[in-house]
Amino acid sequence: MKFILGRKIEMTERFKEDGKFVAVTAVEAGPCVVTQVKTKEKDGYEAVQIGYGAKRKISKSIKGHLKDLENFRYLREFKIKNGKYAMTGGEGEINLERGAKIDAAIFKPGESVEATGTSKGKGFAGVVKRHHFKGQPATRGTKDQIRMPGSIGAVWPQHVTKGMRMAGHMGDERVTVKNLEIVEVIPEKNILLIKGAVPGARNSLLIIKDNK
Repeated sequence: MKFILGRKIEMTERFKEDGKFVAVTAVEAGPCVVTQVKTKEKDGYEAVQIGYGAKRKISKSIKGHLKDLENFRYLREFKIKNGKYAMTGGEGEINLERGAKIDAAIFKPGESVEATGTSKGKGFAGVVKRHHFKGQPATRGTKDQIRMPGSIGAVWPQHVTKGMRMAGHMGDERVTVKNLEIVEVIPEKNILLIKGAVPGARNSLLIIKDNK
């Protein structure tokens, strides 16, 4: 299993080896540092926590948790399968112990990954934009209701059913996009070029993992 934290930089384009022109997203992947290793005996489950990004001021509790390590802006936890606290990197196998470094070299061109991030917030949106409703007829007696949702329930049971698609805040949600191809790896700059778009705005946090 491979995983890393990163930052979305921008979209650009590349020519693949077969001559095909593809749009790619440049992602700064790492470097990350293992900050905690959780075991079944001590914590009840197996996981690894990694840190990414610098931060000047952190709370005392986080400072005590990190101790001799750097001040990290982001801390994220990944569950481990089959008790294997290791991953294959560019320079061989990386033992996932406290203080170990993870960088973009763990990935290779052609590998398939999934990217998780927070989608761009769109503010308050109606049902046509938010849920792709068709809208009411523009004629035949319709008056100022073209983009309204219509009925949201009957007289009984006298309440709106949970999950009813209505107007509200759009975007700013956790989104995962799977089956993304890594087009190019630039290890000296910790850059991954991923085919297509990934969720989020520029400089937003991304979680990159190999496909399950």
